[in-house]
Amino acid sequence: MSKGKIAQKMPYILDEKTGKKYWCACGESNSQPFCDGSHKGTDFVPTEVEITEDKKVAWCGCKQSINGAFCDGAHAKL
Repeated sequence: MSKGKIAQKMPYILDEKTGKKYWCACGESNSQPFCDGSHKGTDFVPTEVEITEDKKVAWCGCKQSINGAFCDGAHAKL
């Protein structure tokens, strides 16, 4: 699978509540960092993430992280 379009060159740092989230892998969503269905017709699928406790999350914004939905600093090399 190819890498998604760079949505932004920094993470989306959000306070998240428990529950399932669907991270946009294609980079085309207008609801970044979450999926809005913009991937339809491509080989991309959103990544389902289960948040098990309320916490601050650094969602990958560049779509290049080896940690999938979570920022690993890959944006610093773009």
